[in-house]
Amino acid sequence: MKKVIFIEPKAPNLHIFSQFVLPRLGIYILGALMRRRGWDVEIIFEEIQAIDFDRVAKTDLVGISTITSTAPRAYLIADTIRKRDVPVILGGPHVTFLPEEALDHADFVIRGEGERALMAFIDAREIGSSLAAIPNLSYWQGDKKIHNPMGGFLEDLDRIPFPDFDRHDKSERRIAGLRTIPILTSRGCPFQCSFCSVTGMFGRKYRYRSPRNIIEELRQYDHKKNGIFFYDDNFAANRKHTKELLEAMIAEKFKFKWSAQVRADIAKDEDLVRLMRQAGCHVVYIGFESVNPRSLAEMRKNQTAEEIRHAAKVIHRHGIRIHGMFVYGFDEDDWHTVKKTVKFAKRTKLTSTQFLILTPLPGSDIFRKLSLERRILFKDWALYDAHHVVFRPARFSVFGLQRAQIFSHAKFYSLLGMVRKFVKGKWFDLGLAHYARGLNRLWQKRNRTFLKVLDLLTPRKNEKVVIDYTQNISLDH
Repeated sequence: MKKVIFIEPKAPNLHIFSQFVLPRLGIYILGALMRRRGWDVEIIFEEIQAIDFDRVAKTDLVGISTITSTAPRAYLIADTIRKRDVPVILGGPHVTFLPEEALDHADFVIRGEGERALMAFIDAREIGSSLAAIPNLSYWQGDKKIHNPMGGFLEDLDRIPFPDFDRHDKSERRIAGLRTIPILTSRGCPFQCSFCSVTGMFGRKYRYRSPRNIIEELRQYDHKKNGIFFYDDNFAANRKHTKELLEAMIAEKFKFKWSAQVRADIAKDEDLVRLMRQAGCHVVYIGFESVNPRSLAEMRKNQTAEEIRHAAKVIHRHGIRIHGMFVYGFDEDDWHTVKKTVKFAKRTKLTSTQFLILTPLPGSDIFRKLSLERRILFKDWALYDAHHVVFRPARFSVFGLQRAQIFSHAKFYSLLGMVRKFVKGKWFDLGLAHYARGLNRLWQKRNRTFLKVLDLLTPRKNEKVVIDYTQNISLDH
């Protein structure tokens, strides 16, 4: 029996979800497809399982999935495996947009959605036919890099097999048995946010799994023990579809506690928010992005600051916690934006927040813009995690933008705020604040060298920043 190993590389740096390990679904879906073909499949999720390269060397094929921040690790893994004469396929968002770079480390690259392309690739290898007709495939032909045309998107998502976590070894069973289960109900996004590369991967048209198909998958899991995270970029994009799913979940009497990524516009439909809560939703992750109207227009977010405020009120009213995400670094952002954003996050009583740094991901409009303007400073992809400044901002110093993020986390997760949560008995919120505060301080310690490099790149003008790598920072303007 032929064997394939799929690998998801470990993230290189700390981030707010470092202690909440959740795999992406691509390699688990592809693994299920390969099992259907009769292949022996092993999946290595490197966050919880080390790679045994001696064992990997005995396999017939290795597939590695990567996002931009994990690309250097993926390339290192691929280089190591190829030295042992095992063919390697790379896939995922980063290599979709930079296949020329990826082919320097792999035999093959699958761009965009991988299900059809991988099956066509395996067909061709098994019968020895040409690779020229395989959609989405990039490969070597002699000393030339060939990039086949992209194929169409898979319209019927119900045809995709369920990720089968239970067939892995004991370390992998922890995902299915003890941890939150990731589920994807849709692909695609019609919005055109300038910092996002999702549409390049999955298109501008929403495609959905049927509620019946999703319920069938949910029945596999223990609703009294497992949590669910809906991985969709916008879980409630189609309100009618989402309501049908929620009503089906309620009818099944599921007891899952679940969370999802949504847009602020769910607040326009209170019946939807009520159903979400009734069906078990306890946290929503919302990309508020900014409270600066000019920045919202610049990023093409298609929402207003007032809509954001209204959303927070409505969602809280129904007892759902909010993890708000904000992004600093757009050309219209400055220190006034930072202070206003922190004040907004505190006044709206968000359960938790991420203050992220604009990151020019390959495939996004902002990457093309900053590249043309020659404002990108670093091409070390490991830094492209929304926690490191990698470009020259318009209204901040390079160092100032980095400090804006650290300052915001320190202010939001302040000791005084934690005392207030303690007095009110908000133990869940208090635990998150304690964790996030500690992580902010640990991040500074581990990134001393990076912070010093940014400091050297920053001409001193009116901004004076006093750095303390173990305490909050103070700012003098």
